Amino acid sequence: MVMVELKGLHTVKANGKAYYYAWRGGPAVKGEPGTPAFQASYNEAIASRSAPDSSKFSASVIRYRASPDYKKLADSTRRNWGPWLDRIADHFGTLSVRQFDRPEKIRPRIRAWRAKFEETPRAADYGMQVLSRLLSFEVDRGSLALNPCEGIKQLYSGTRSEIIWTDADLARIRPHASVEVQHAIDLAAHTGLRAGDLVRLSWSHVGEDAIIVTTGKSRHRREAIIPLYDDLRALLKRIPFKSPVILTSSKGRPWNKDGLGGSFIQAKKDAWPEGCDLHFHDLRGTAATKFYINGLTEREIAEIMSWEEDNVSRIIRRYVGRSAAIKDKIKRLNEARQRT
Repeated sequence: MVMVELKGLHTVKANGKAYYYAWRGGPAVKGEPGTPAFQASYNEAIASRSAPDSSKFSASVIRYRASPDYKKLADSTRRNWGPWLDRIADHFGTLSVRQFDRPEKIRPRIRAWRAKFEETPRAADYGMQVLSRLLSFEVDRGSLALNPCEGIKQLYSGTRSEIIWTDADLARIRPHASVEVQHAIDLAAHTGLRAGDLVRLSWSHVGEDAIIVTTGKSRHRREAIIPLYDDLRALLKRIPFKSPVILTSSKGRPWNKDGLGGSFIQAKKDAWPEGCDLHFHDLRGTAATKFYINGLTEREIAEIMSWEEDNVSRIIRRYVGRSAAIKDKIKRLNEARQRT
């Protein structure tokens, strides 16, 4: 009888007889070597070894990744959450799910895990956000009675609501950026679109009165509607038509997100060798501030930015500095008074 080589199979000989085990210290493999029964017994043992214990938290991570809740997240969100789910599984995977139902015991362990990333508070809080969502998923399944992350305060207390690109900031980076990167910066500051939406924005999205484009963040279920106000019309006229896509590289080819991001970062480094806490994403705050200062309602800003209506007030507080808006209004009032 021909014996098929099975990986890890452990053989023990005693009293002239051979005994087979799926692996050293593993379960015995039943049947005669080379028979279908022997192969089936071996396969069953290997499967039981690789299948996660459903009572362990590592299985919770697997369940969440396979859930509709996780799959409906934006692609960019899944890319960012994936490494954090790996870290969570590595650190908490051997614990039982039930241990997370004991807040007084598990919260110190959660805080200790977060402390590993405390040198970057925003990253630590991001990891906590992923862990909290995973635990909420287990609460929804009925595996947990409560989410032990609730009540644990964030490490990062700062806000970027007033960190916007001013005219002076835009003037400073302009000499260090190629014309093509300047176009991308200006278009972001005038539309509030994310980088991923900007690089795929095409001339066909530009209508008679507005730019209308679905947003990647919503998995293209919602539209951003940006009125063609005078400054935006003038900007679009300055951008040459080289491709069906509006933004192109110096070679006349459409940007991808990484290519644009890398060129922008280099221009920022050249403009601020000492470092600068301004990000491309902060241009959304610049656009939102412009919309707000020019008297747009929260409903109109929600449509332009493709924000959820019921959360628009919260998001405005995050991206639009009230004090910055007031200062700008005072400046414009003073200028109007001087003219008269």
